[in-house]
Amino acid sequence: MQQGPPELKGKKYPAKSHALKVKQHFLTKRPEFSNDKQAAFLIAGSNLNLYPYCDQTAPLRQNRYFHYLTGVEQISGAFVLFELLKEKLTLYLPEIDEDDVMWSGLPLSLKEAKEQFDVDETKYVNELEKDLNKLTSEDKTTVFTTDTDEYSTQSFASLVLAKDNDFFYALDESRLIKDDYELSLMRHASKITDNSHLAVMSALPIEKNETHIHAEFLYHSIRQGSKFQSYDPICCSGPNCGTLHYVKNDDSMAGKESVLIDAGAEWKCYASDVTRCFPINGEWTKEHLEIYTAVLDMQTQVMEKIKPGVAWEDLHFLAHRVLIDHFLKLGIFKNGTKEEIFKSKVSGWFLPHGLGHLLGMDTHDVGGYPNYEDPDPLLRYLRLRRKLQAGMVVTDEPGIYFSPFLIEHALKNPEQKKYIDEEVMEKYMYVGGVRIEDDILVTEEGYENLTGITSDPVEISRIVKKGLARGKEGFHVIV
Repeated sequence: MQQGPPELKGKKYPAKSHALKVKQHFLTKRPEFSNDKQAAFLIAGSNLNLYPYCDQTAPLRQNRYFHYLTGVEQISGAFVLFELLKEKLTLYLPEIDEDDVMWSGLPLSLKEAKEQFDVDETKYVNELEKDLNKLTSEDKTTVFTTDTDEYSTQSFASLVLAKDNDFFYALDESRLIKDDYELSLMRHASKITDNSHLAVMSALPIEKNETHIHAEFLYHSIRQGSKFQSYDPICCSGPNCGTLHYVKNDDSMAGKESVLIDAGAEWKCYASDVTRCFPINGEWTKEHLEIYTAVLDMQTQVMEKIKPGVAWEDLHFLAHRVLIDHFLKLGIFKNGTKEEIFKSKVSGWFLPHGLGHLLGMDTHDVGGYPNYEDPDPLLRYLRLRRKLQAGMVVTDEPGIYFSPFLIEHALKNPEQKKYIDEEVMEKYMYVGGVRIEDDILVTEEGYENLTGITSDPVEISRIVKKGLARGKEGFHVIV
């Protein structure tokens, strides 16, 4: 099993530099805390929570803001405190519970935690209230926090200021630009995801149900050391591919032509997010390949323009214009110029989601400033509404979908219906949908594609057929 990026061996997650970045962004909004007024940041880690009416706990998903300032993944009930003027970062760990030791073993000691994490001091949580009382009463420090959800019943919850917009701004702007350590984690997550997508593609001829695709991806991700997925995998076939976040993943693939898998492994709390589409038997049908080629062209034209300073909205509109161009050539659109059809917004029913989103510790990462109330239907679900900067990681994921539910809206609108040739469109409905998604680092010169699994339709066909040639009895492609 892979142990992680070799370049990070012996290095600590850069929690202290992250705290200093948050401080820098915070002071741009609140300069009064630069010298004469004292401030501190407090964030709670996630707690283990029982399922209702059960003595079993839900899997721990660490608070991403807490993780950003600590690097702590799987310790529950911890806190982190950062004092701005002193630039001191303190990690508070839960006290040792002897009953828990019997079941789960010894936790990290304070000394071990100090050696493992990039913090100035480690203490137990039972000291936190005393420290906060001293800060707020004696030192007149304002302690900012994201929320008190994990400790609202504790008396020290009254000592902190929750949900301050400037604090959230500072955290989000800091997380927006990835440092070298974070990028190493994301590249490693991407490699695991590449291998797992290749395994699915190679084993496709023996898969009889969408669940098999799901299982194949999870098996290879876990085998490479990624025990958590960035999100629930989307594994669909045929018309199901027209549902954007399809999660049933249990239909038979018999009699269908197309497969779509949207899945990404996680590494050390950092996400990957990749979508690939295949012909089930390795042979592209005419309509499936035509739609796939259109989406690949959309993605390629967008990718070529990714660089610092470019507005993401402009690239989103470019994807729509490329879609329109292909639909006119295929005959799905008619009776209008490219510009007339674009202004009618009819393309939004075939590409209803945004071009892509920020990626980091969350699949849909912070800092994108979406506007889900936007009156423009082409922009309403766009999760990134700002200019690109070097150090951002974004997903480039255009798609084309043939969803009867969505298309019905266009057909009820005379100003949009006139541009659709329903007879031609009907020939493509069995495809369901095509999405191609890569993870892209914005660099000073342009971009770096973190995703390595092929999206070339000829190469995809070759891989699927090679799997078919190995035989249809059960096998695993070991990566």
